Amino acid sequence: MSTRRALGITALALGAAAPFVQPPASAPRTIDIDALAALVAREEDHVDALELAAWIRARRPGLRVIDVREPGDDDGESIPHAEHHPIRALTQLRFGADEVLVLYSRSGAHAAQAWVFLRAMGARRVYFLRGGVQAWQEDVLRPMLAADADAATRKAFEARAALSRYFGGVPVLGAGGEHSGDAGSDDARPTHRRRTGC
Repeated sequence: MSTRRALGITALALGAAAPFVQPPASAPRTIDIDALAALVAREEDHVDALELAAWIRARRPGLRVIDVREPGDDDGESIPHAEHHPIRALTQLRFGADEVLVLYSRSGAHAAQAWVFLRAMGARRVYFLRGGVQAWQEDVLRPMLAADADAATRKAFEARAALSRYFGGVPVLGAGGEHSGDAGSDDARPTHRRRTGC
């Protein structure tokens, strides 16, 4: 058998086997940019603060809330039960296929970037919090209802106010800052942790 023919057969065999060979862990991963762009276009890459609050309150199975801010950047503001994994350390994060990961940062930009990293790492059920912890503060802990809101809007606000009070928030009615009911509740509220630099 000629050397040229032997090399040709070897090349064909390697080509046929290539789809079944696992690349080493350090090998670059292929990212389907079109698929990611489609998720973003359909707005399936993020959740809003009220949706996340409802998931936490309902104890959604497999939910992990992850703060990607650097230590010391949190200004004492955090989301209950959040884990702290700075964006630079996300490559070390381990997650299960059944886990739902929600990433947040101060305003949402770094969490959106971290979303791309985790998708590249193989996470399929990952979202970022739109508006970041700022949206949590405004929409969950201190939601406001306009003084001239119609009856339907006021009724819808009651559910939002109840969710706010569950997390120790203070809903506000109108521009004058009148509180919506008692900040206390019979619900068992999670402790709103305030972290200092970690």
